Amino acid sequence: MSSIVTDSPINSSTDDSSNDSSSSKVVEKKRKLDDDVEQTMAIDEKKAKCIPITVGQEEEVDSEAIKMKKMTEACRTILSCIGENPDREGLIKTPSRWAKALLFMTKGYQQTAASVTNEAVFSEDSHKEMVIVRDIDIHSMCEHHMLPFTGKVHIGYIPNGKIIGLSKLARIAEVYSRRLQVQERLTSQIADAIVEAVQPLGVAIVVDSSHFCMVMRGVQKVGASTVSSAVRGVFQSDPKTRSEFFSIIHNRR
Repeated sequence: MSSIVTDSPINSSTDDSSNDSSSSKVVEKKRKLDDDVEQTMAIDEKKAKCIPITVGQEEEVDSEAIKMKKMTEACRTILSCIGENPDREGLIKTPSRWAKALLFMTKGYQQTAASVTNEAVFSEDSHKEMVIVRDIDIHSMCEHHMLPFTGKVHIGYIPNGKIIGLSKLARIAEVYSRRLQVQERLTSQIADAIVEAVQPLGVAIVVDSSHFCMVMRGVQKVGASTVSSAVRGVFQSDPKTRSEFFSIIHNRR
């Protein structure tokens, strides 16, 4: 005679207890995992506040290194092309020297007029006459032959409630001259930068320079100089004001 076995109340209770125990363990593990994540995030946040961000600096250093490597290799190629030996004693370090010199002579690409004025613009209503800084040395490079042109720039402006530190006028000229240039554009860029900086009643710029692309090659005219001017505001609209400016800058001490 066969017998049929059915689940007894005792077995059912045991299974339920086992299931509850497993669920509790899962919940406990999840809670512990959440706590660990929160603690880790808190630690990382503290670390982030203490550790300086240097990724951009590292990229900048890498970029400069790559730039120097490319320029040095290019210079070695040029030396070979003109019939020189880049490995001889006098030329071994020339490629790197040349690369550093060229980067310095074109450093204006890394600057702006706003950055070099450094907020040295001041309110001043008492003076509405001409302010002139003359005989500022400039050194630039002709973009057509990459040969230097050097000379003087004379800067004049008439304030309209604002004045700018005198040395900043020279720094503005430096920003634009330390690029590959043509003199005509250089003259206008200096004028427009001063207009933007102080919104004056007028600005007048004169650049007088000697171009080595005319001295060392081509027509080879040693005594030739190039004069360019740019006028804005009242210097453009008022002939007397313009004439006074030119008279002052040409009056040699």
